[in-house]
Amino acid sequence: QVQLVESGGGLVQPGGSLRLSCAASGSRTGFYDMGWFRQAPGKQRELVATMTSGTYTVYADSVRGRFTISRDNAKDTVYLQMASLKPEDTATYYCYCKIGEISAAYWGQGTQVTVSS
Repeated sequence: QVQLVESGGGLVQPGGSLRLSCAASGSRTGFYDMGWFRQAPGKQRELVATMTSGTYTVYADSVRGRFTISRDNAKDTVYLQMASLKPEDTATYYCYCKIGEISAAYWGQGTQVTVSS
């Protein structure tokens, strides 16, 4: 059974930084794709950044240049380094993973990020 455990959310002032972590377990072969989505109140869940095991990355236009995704495949852990945070980055951030390219997606429980002065 795949499980995802997120950490690192919190309250930060505009312009500040936060680092999210997500440790995955439950796959003997590792994870093809890992990343982050977010959902703000009243809005749909949207992609933030993803990275395949081969290091191919995808970023939302709204975070490119400010956020950096990375992975430690030995630990099945994905990170999201967030810098220059803006109030519009406020959302619940969900870790996501897929074991294979066409397999089902798994989701973490979510961690709240609030950017406010």
